[in-house]
Amino acid sequence: MHAWQFDSPATGLECVEYQAPALGPGQVLIDVEAAGMCQSDVHIINGHGNAWLRKRPIILGHEVAGTVRTPGPGVTDLAVGERVAVALIAHPIELADFANGIGLGFDGGYAPQAVVPRATLVAIPEGVPFTLAAVATDSIATAYHAVVAESGTGPGSTLVVVGVGGLGLNAVQIAKHRGTTVYGVDIDPGALETARAHGAADCFPDISDVPDAVDAVIDFAGMGTTTADALAAVKPGGRVVVVGLGSPEATIPTHLLVTHNISLRGSLGASLEDLEAVLGLIAAGELTPVIEEVPFADVPVALKRLEAGQVRGRLVTRPRV
Repeated sequence: MHAWQFDSPATGLECVEYQAPALGPGQVLIDVEAAGMCQSDVHIINGHGNAWLRKRPIILGHEVAGTVRTPGPGVTDLAVGERVAVALIAHPIELADFANGIGLGFDGGYAPQAVVPRATLVAIPEGVPFTLAAVATDSIATAYHAVVAESGTGPGSTLVVVGVGGLGLNAVQIAKHRGTTVYGVDIDPGALETARAHGAADCFPDISDVPDAVDAVIDFAGMGTTTADALAAVKPGGRVVVVGLGSPEATIPTHLLVTHNISLRGSLGASLEDLEAVLGLIAAGELTPVIEEVPFADVPVALKRLEAGQVRGRLVTRPRV
């Protein structure tokens, strides 16, 4: 069996032989049936996100779904063959620890198998394929948390989603489902068309083109300028939520922030309950993630496409196919 391992930006992803480690108490060996591919992996490979890693070398892949192969010592509530997704628990914030994150603190899903803590496993509802369950663990759950827990929007509210690629497109659907009027902003005309097809009331190439001030903006681009521009787009008392990590810094108009009483928040990841809610929406047919499946042998090439902005929706691979 082979896996994609990362040690340093100089070596990038390397194909290595994989052998699952011995199971410890409270751990479970799963067969990885699908692994989502994330911009965070691009940051790590390029050397910009290595503060997130808790071991090296490490098999990347933190959006993971599969089946239980072997429950470890003390795990009595899971049966062999059960379908599970691996949660990245970032909320409540006091429980957030990269050491407990698959593909960050321990070997991840760019491998045919993975050893994971029982506490991170969530049952996949009937009818939800592994590919959608995998991307739900981060890209969809992260978008859900940003919309539901951080943006303060709901029925009758207005929301702008900046960057309607993988995460942002999910946020558009989630906000629409909640009765929010949602607008998309992106420099890619094709992404704007996709966002309209998935529930955006309208879409624009620049946030300044949005005709009226809105209740909230979620910035999935995080380019610095996008965050600053978002402050000018919300109503007095509005909220700006930053999810994207496109730039390490932003210069913001503090006069506007203060005089308009605007809330500026960061949003990282999701809770286990967020993931369960997202899986329920997918099972009910109320959320349809846009995904593209790529061969496991092409993971490095696919991540290059992601880096170059050539992906609409989310990429997912199947290590056992």
